[in-house]
Amino acid sequence: MSDKLFTRADIDALPRRYRGAMINSLSGFKSANLIGTADESGQTNLALFSSVVHLGANPPLLGMVMRPPVVPRHTYENILQTGFYTINHVHTDIAQQAHQTSAGYEKEQSEFEQVGLTAAYHEGFKAPHVAEAHIRMGMRFVREVEITENDTRFIIGEIEWIELPEAQLADDGYVNIEGAGSVAISALDGYHATQHLGRFSYAKPEKEPQRLTEVLRGFVQ
Repeated sequence: MSDKLFTRADIDALPRRYRGAMINSLSGFKSANLIGTADESGQTNLALFSSVVHLGANPPLLGMVMRPPVVPRHTYENILQTGFYTINHVHTDIAQQAHQTSAGYEKEQSEFEQVGLTAAYHEGFKAPHVAEAHIRMGMRFVREVEITENDTRFIIGEIEWIELPEAQLADDGYVNIEGAGSVAISALDGYHATQHLGRFSYAKPEKEPQRLTEVLRGFVQ
């Protein structure tokens, strides 16, 4: 198998969509999440994101990247307007519907309704979550960081509540997202079910990590 080298000049010369697909692939497998929002009038919106990342556990913070606001960005606008949103793991049974939310629907068209997913609410929380999702989180907007190099926005949020299957929560806090059916994304349109390879002991210098085999809450780690 031969390798192909792309110089920076080669990359810049690639067709736009080809370059976008290739560069987006190179960051590896990413989480697949549906972001649920509503504006102040209650109009709901649902959008697929593959950029959600862990920022810290105390306080519990997650971040995600928003594309430049050069055209209407309903998710971004709703988050700034209300200060709340939800993050919902995409699982194998709803992957096709999740992908369809990336279509260019008008603001008055709720993606929940357009793709056949259910907007549900927890009392007192302004943003809708996906009833069909197995892992759901309610988020409070903290702040945004403008990335000047490409005009994207990095949104930082704090977790207000978590809802997940108790059977997939281990005694040590580990969440078995594979057991919940969560999928991964590659590039812009590749969806993947995962295969768990195992958990390893805490890494220490000059000590080879050991594979953990303890049974926790009914599933082997």
